Amino acid sequence: MDANAQARDPREPVNEEPRNDPGDVMTGFSGMTGVMTAVFFGMVNIKLLSE
Repeated sequence: MDANAQARDPREPVNEEPRNDPGDVMTGFSGMTGVMTAVFFGMVNIKLLSE
């Protein structure tokens, strides 16, 4: 009686996907810095134009 069973470590994650955490952090940080810089200069322009 030969069962075709495969032993698997139950601690192994099922849906493991490759991650690039430092790259994700730098992308998010750069993106947010860019958005906040654009908001800042937009607000400065609005203030200068409203005077």
